[in-house]
Amino acid sequence: MMQILQTPRFAKQLKKLKGNQKAALDEAVRTVAENPLLGIQKRGDLSFLRVYKFKMLQQEALLAYSYEDDKLIITLLAIGSHENFYRDLKR
Repeated sequence: MMQILQTPRFAKQLKKLKGNQKAALDEAVRTVAENPLLGIQKRGDLSFLRVYKFKMLQQEALLAYSYEDDKLIITLLAIGSHENFYRDLKR
């Protein structure tokens, strides 16, 4: 069984979403939980994370997460649009 954790940053971003946005996010999280290697592995400073792209209200959204295969843990790190997404993740 896959364990899914949230960072405080992710939880804060989640609170700002509306109901139908949360439904799209829930579906994206389910998809990632079924196949954690679906997201694109980043390189360089962000090599510890994977990013899954999905549609949220006709807009592309990015879900950043890390995956520990040996422990079956997915940690949800951030969600947002592409604008400043990677810059903010480096902080």
